[in-house]
Amino acid sequence: MKLSSDRILTTHVGSLPRPQHLREMLMAREAGETVDAVTFEAEVRKGVDEVVRRQVAAGLDVVSDGEMSKISYATYVKDRFSGFAGEGRSRGAQDLLDYREYARHLVQIGGTIPSASGPICQGPIRLEDRRPLETDIANFQAAVAAHPPVEGFLNAASPGVVSVFLENQHYPSHEVYLEALAEVLTQEYRAIVEAGFLLQIDCPDLAMGRHLAHADKTLESFRGLAAQHIEVLNAAVAGLPPEALRLHLCWGNYEGPHHHDVPLSQIIDIVLKARVMAISLEGANPRHEHEWEVFQETALPDDKVLLPGVIDSTSNFIEHPRLVAQRIRRYADVVGRERVIASADCGFATFAGYPNVFPEIAWAKLGALVEGAAIASEMLW
Repeated sequence: MKLSSDRILTTHVGSLPRPQHLREMLMAREAGETVDAVTFEAEVRKGVDEVVRRQVAAGLDVVSDGEMSKISYATYVKDRFSGFAGEGRSRGAQDLLDYREYARHLVQIGGTIPSASGPICQGPIRLEDRRPLETDIANFQAAVAAHPPVEGFLNAASPGVVSVFLENQHYPSHEVYLEALAEVLTQEYRAIVEAGFLLQIDCPDLAMGRHLAHADKTLESFRGLAAQHIEVLNAAVAGLPPEALRLHLCWGNYEGPHHHDVPLSQIIDIVLKARVMAISLEGANPRHEHEWEVFQETALPDDKVLLPGVIDSTSNFIEHPRLVAQRIRRYADVVGRERVIASADCGFATFAGYPNVFPEIAWAKLGALVEGAAIASEMLW
């Protein structure tokens, strides 16, 4: 993993707006409609090439494939693994349940609504088809060869976040379900790292899981669950070098009240036990911008770096580059400039059909991220 040795490097969380035609094809496939496979693969390939070209042109250092082939960052596994069918019960986010009229308004305007519902695990989980992953890797390899970045990363779901969205009705316990997921996901993790890319493991279960799927638990009970999720994840990546691994922590990429979000201070000790080098976390939105202060009280381990969000991923405001620089400075002043890589709060298209931010505005926000990192670099070096 490249570090900010002489300037603040920039990255983002993974998903980026898909081209309109590709988005329509993904939604059609999700609805069970027949989509020509050759045409779909060609559109994904073109989408990956263009999104990498555009990231590099924007000045981003550590780029991704934009998750072009996936319907979402977590539920894509249902299309690659056996064992999933039907539809689980819907469990709404606790903050939106407090403001039901607003939640209905979000539905009416097509906004992103978090809901822990999806296909149910009804049978043994096995890797059904390696080809989608192999195609993702090949597409990204071709794109970075054509448009070389400083570094590249690919996303994969954590066992814990899959368990939040895809309910278990087959395995005898939550722990056994996690272990079954991890056994299959490990193959995905290993393939990404062996291809020469950084692996980002998406872990909203460690934060969003608190107010989405586990709102009925006590804090201590939830902390115990989060610790179990980290233990299973660590076993899944045990054979991989930590310096190739990033973990994304998230409270939910939607424009809601978020007043039930578990504070970072109440979970950071568990998160830091993850066998990864980099921790990506929200640091720009109004509910979590203040939490750089957590690292004044909790020392960042010597073998870890932070990827704080310094642009918000749910608002169509384009941050002023000087504000971005200020946000970067807060973290750098506490943990050291070499241990900060500037990022976004979350993805700009975590669900293919429902972008929070208008696509061209998302790219303008990423431009502000790059400009702000340059300003911060001048200040820090």
